[in-house]
Amino acid sequence: MATETEEPLLTRVRQLVIGGEYAPGAPLSEVFLAQQFDVSRTPIREALKQLQQEGLIEVRPKVGTFVREPTRREIVELFQLKESLEGLAAGLMARRGRVPELEILERNVVNSELAAEDQDKERYAELVHEFHWALITGSDNSKLVEHYGRLMNQLAFHRLVLKTVENPGRILASTGEHRTVLHMIQAKDHFGAEATMRNHVYASAREVLSDRTLS
Repeated sequence: MATETEEPLLTRVRQLVIGGEYAPGAPLSEVFLAQQFDVSRTPIREALKQLQQEGLIEVRPKVGTFVREPTRREIVELFQLKESLEGLAAGLMARRGRVPELEILERNVVNSELAAEDQDKERYAELVHEFHWALITGSDNSKLVEHYGRLMNQLAFHRLVLKTVENPGRILASTGEHRTVLHMIQAKDHFGAEATMRNHVYASAREVLSDRTLS
């Protein structure tokens, strides 16, 4: 388990791995990372051990350490969990009424529609993360938030978002799905909110998996 002083370093190294800066299969050098973060190799090695346990990197004996890409089966299973957790979160949030996270979602959908019109892919990718996390935190369920964070790390979701935004049609469809979820939450329709959110995640999963050839 990481110590209190190591945790910020672990977070930063993890973000490098899941944030898209390193492509799947890319090597990770302890020496380079130690220089980048201005620390010794020992805390870098400990951070990499934790990321290996999380399934984000793989260590090949006598070869090196590399960013790990989930298999197709793993992605399917992780998206199934994502569908369940986000559907639950949408339903729980709809029961709560007018909460601060709802205002975040309302602004987010408007900004997402503008980004979609401008084909601003980077901005849209940022807004996707904001929408989903506002939904999760809006559930007011700390255990859901905890498990969702671990799931998103394992899924390396940001890399997948960067890939799907290359399809302009998916951006427009996703924005419409977000607005539908928002309408259900505004109407306090917890069954409708859960169902529409699950449908949205399912559609996203199909987009991600449509051109993957992993076994």
